[in-house]
Amino acid sequence: MVAFLLRGALGCLLGLLLSLDGTADAAVHGQADDQRNVIVVGGDHNYPPYEFINEEGEPDGYNTDLTRAIAEVMGIDVEIRLGNWAEIRQLLEAGDIDVLQGMAYSPERAELYDFAPPHAIVHQSIFARQGQAEVTDLQELRGKEVIVQERGVMHDLMLQSDVGALLFPADTHADALRMLASGKHDYALVANLPGLYLGRELELSNIEPVGKTFGARRYGYSVAKGREELLAQFSEGLAILKNTGRQQAIYDQWLGPLETSGVPWKKIGQVAAVISAVLLLVLGGIVIWNRMLTREVARRAQELKIQQQKLVQADKMTSLGVLVSGVAHEINNPCSLVLMNLSMLKAVLRDSEEAYEAFFQQHGDFVLGHLPYSRMSKEIPRMLEDISTGAQRIRRIVDDLRDFARQGPVDLNDSVDLNAVVAAAIRLVDSTIRQSTDHFRVRYDESAPRFRGSAQKIEQVVINLIVNACQALDSRDSAISVTTQYEADKNRLCLEVRDEGQGIDPENLSRLSDPFFTTKREQGGMGLGLSVSLSIVQEHGGTLDYDSEPGHGTRAMLSLPINPET
Repeated sequence: MVAFLLRGALGCLLGLLLSLDGTADAAVHGQADDQRNVIVVGGDHNYPPYEFINEEGEPDGYNTDLTRAIAEVMGIDVEIRLGNWAEIRQLLEAGDIDVLQGMAYSPERAELYDFAPPHAIVHQSIFARQGQAEVTDLQELRGKEVIVQERGVMHDLMLQSDVGALLFPADTHADALRMLASGKHDYALVANLPGLYLGRELELSNIEPVGKTFGARRYGYSVAKGREELLAQFSEGLAILKNTGRQQAIYDQWLGPLETSGVPWKKIGQVAAVISAVLLLVLGGIVIWNRMLTREVARRAQELKIQQQKLVQADKMTSLGVLVSGVAHEINNPCSLVLMNLSMLKAVLRDSEEAYEAFFQQHGDFVLGHLPYSRMSKEIPRMLEDISTGAQRIRRIVDDLRDFARQGPVDLNDSVDLNAVVAAAIRLVDSTIRQSTDHFRVRYDESAPRFRGSAQKIEQVVINLIVNACQALDSRDSAISVTTQYEADKNRLCLEVRDEGQGIDPENLSRLSDPFFTTKREQGGMGLGLSVSLSIVQEHGGTLDYDSEPGHGTRAMLSLPINPET
């Protein structure tokens, strides 16, 4: 019985031990899984300002801040491990480090590693002690003693290019510059910004870069071949930081001051500006005074010229008005006689048709006006109607000319029909239109209400716009369209004149309404048409705008407000 109890107790104890052992194994496996979720990011421990160990013994620099920012936006855990560059590369190749946060790209390295889009461009420089000869090409280093960082990009380059220099590897850029400053060897090949940064921080005043920077390399995250999924996380995080501007802020914080360092041109410029200001105070006053006088004289002369040209133009218009009035009277008299006689001829034709028709039925066809009566009976009414239409057209054109040239004070309170004004303007320039294009279109908005203004003045504006459109065409195949439109929501009338002509250069578009500005001076243009048109439109409270592109025609847009009392 006792033996049985002892065996039972031993069995329970053994089961408890096995259970505890299983729990411990699970905890160990869980801890290992947690460790595997942390991404180990490696870098150089002395490559400022990109990456380095600061005075508190913590990783610091542009690459480090960028890695932490990527970890934050991507929600991943990272461990940043900085050390000797050659050893860090070995750890990456062995799989003990997952990502390098900064490696310069080269085709040879691309065979061993995969690279993310670059987050910086690293330039290389040749440093030498002061007084050393300048080097403009790596071939000039043949036979020289050159310090390089072990397994750095310049170490790789010098080995592959076989320049013939004697290479002396150093663990870090700082070691390379210290060796050079102490008098060892001839040159040091280091990255430009780290070299400038370390030279300033270590106060190595006897060394300096010689020649221009060279060997620009893309610089960014890299992983061993086969880790594309891991690299994609860093590429995505970097893209987010670039799009939000955070990457640029980190870049400016660490690299901006170094990129703008050098000769203090700003301070030199400020001192020079103060000295120049003192010297210019005396001369400046005289020059400004002279310029003011010159501009005032030029402005007065321009005003006088404008007034003179306007007087000449007004005198021409007055003479034209007198001439048109006389000519209109002389034309209207014979035109009225033609219309009066025409009505009598129509009556004669109606009264004689019955006799002609009876003679035709009795004797057959006969000659009337050198043509058979069977044909003349149809042609004579049509000819009389064409004569009547032509005479009416002559009278209408004469009346339009007389209205256009009418002298005396202009009343802006007339009730004006825009459609009728446009139709009259088109009749006046009909000959110009037919000589310029085979494709002239006009569309009237029949719902357009009347507005208060001067029909004579608005007609002058419409004529100027249509004539300018005709003059802009290169061939008769190009079209001109005229459109009136009533915009009820804005309570205004609009007129659009569009042509498919040469177009207007952008620098000339804003000057179209300037007095005396014209691109047709060789053809006798004075440059007053559009200037006068703008003045008329502004008198009516409207606007006149132009939209044009060289080679694609021009669109002139006239807008007139509608007086609620109209």
